[in-house]
Amino acid sequence: MTESSALELPPVSTGIPGFDALLRGGLTPHRMYLVEGLPGTGKTTLALQFLMEGRDAGETTLYVTLSESEAELSGIARSHGWSLDGIEIFALPVAEGTAPEDQYTLYHPAEVELGVTVKGMLEAVNRLKPTRVVLDSLSELKLLARDPLRYRRQILALKEFFTGKDCTVILLDDLSGGAGDLQLQSLAHGVVVLEMLPFAYGRARRRLRISKYRGVAAVEGSHDFAIRRGGLSVFPRIEAATSTAPRDQTPVASGLAELDQMLGGGLTWGTTALLVGPAGSGKSTLAAQYAASGATHTKGAIFLFDERAGTFVRRCDALGMKLSGRLADGSVALQQIEPGDMSPGEFSNRVCQAVEQGARVVMIDSLNGYLNAIPQVEEPLVRMHELLSFLNERGVATLIIVAQHGIVGSNMPTPIDVSYLADSVLLLRFFEARGVVRRALSVMKKRSGAHEATIRELQLGPDGVHVGRALSEFQGVLTGVPQFVGSADALGDGRG
Repeated sequence: MTESSALELPPVSTGIPGFDALLRGGLTPHRMYLVEGLPGTGKTTLALQFLMEGRDAGETTLYVTLSESEAELSGIARSHGWSLDGIEIFALPVAEGTAPEDQYTLYHPAEVELGVTVKGMLEAVNRLKPTRVVLDSLSELKLLARDPLRYRRQILALKEFFTGKDCTVILLDDLSGGAGDLQLQSLAHGVVVLEMLPFAYGRARRRLRISKYRGVAAVEGSHDFAIRRGGLSVFPRIEAATSTAPRDQTPVASGLAELDQMLGGGLTWGTTALLVGPAGSGKSTLAAQYAASGATHTKGAIFLFDERAGTFVRRCDALGMKLSGRLADGSVALQQIEPGDMSPGEFSNRVCQAVEQGARVVMIDSLNGYLNAIPQVEEPLVRMHELLSFLNERGVATLIIVAQHGIVGSNMPTPIDVSYLADSVLLLRFFEARGVVRRALSVMKKRSGAHEATIRELQLGPDGVHVGRALSEFQGVLTGVPQFVGSADALGDGRG
């Protein structure tokens, strides 16, 4: 079959949706592919999912194992809740006279004649006529060949053998012989590299990269994936396609008339709002007004990195938001993100899934927790930019919490400057007046329209959340130590 005719056939699914997305639908059929990775990176699991996908579609599949026994493969499958019934397994043949009853130990694979092994494998292919084949692993074949030239000739012979067999082949290489073999990579139609990055705390992070794929513009770069019960889950990097759908022009309501007034009527759909301030100043509470109170009459999704879910729900209920009821009826989804539990790609994937399930208001609490809970985030601004671009194009109102270092004063830096990514910025501050610590709220930026330039008092109490009148009798509120320049009446409850 020619290259052009193979490209005209529908792609072969790998059984891993995220991987298929990177491959633009799947593997080009009737070609040979190389999957490289150190031991433990997930090569065997990927190969089994590939074969099970074919088996479930009624295809004949073959697993050629030169390194693991059939019992070991079955054990791997059981650990994921799978059955290998219907998948043909060809194991490394035992040399004559090496049966357990004849001697105590078997020969090393290097002592088994290469020709015998290859002949048995080819006979199995000719007999079964499979449409999917996995060879595990090339390092064992290299040991059998002993000589590098003989090994490469054998790989070339295998490629020629499978040409015209209408069979899609995956070769696994554990790189035990060193770095990737460039000549071997040149023979393969596509090359996939699996990596595992262990950390001192939390789960190891795994990445997948398609370093070569002839004839198809696969998604480039490194993409996070995870191995859990049920197999590999691949999380492609987000690609935010420009949306041509009409944008909802109705303002995003908070349920607080004074807050909406400060924002010139409210937030705008398809924009990002950043709530910045010290710990305890009310950032999460204000964001929850949009995501949890039901004022927008849409579905919401809340992702908590810092506060425990139970505490957050009780606090919102105490402030009159009735979050527990909204969680019960499914109008709000809340996820607690544990430190070190997932990669940046998996987190972005969870947010995107919530949007696909109907969420139109997304709250991320907080960016500080994101940076601390997800280990080794390379270029966090780029990762966050990708996610926010996707959310904005989907018309989602996104609220991100950023805690500043310190409690009071004018010099309170943020862990990372993301203000340029935000369409609106709300600044919260503590200030002291007559021995009482109070909260101040101001809107510093709104790209999508006009907003108030005033500073108002924010109050949180048993009777809910209140935004007071402008603090016009004070000067220097944002420094934390303002000067009182008005009348004594201005020191009342501040609700105006």
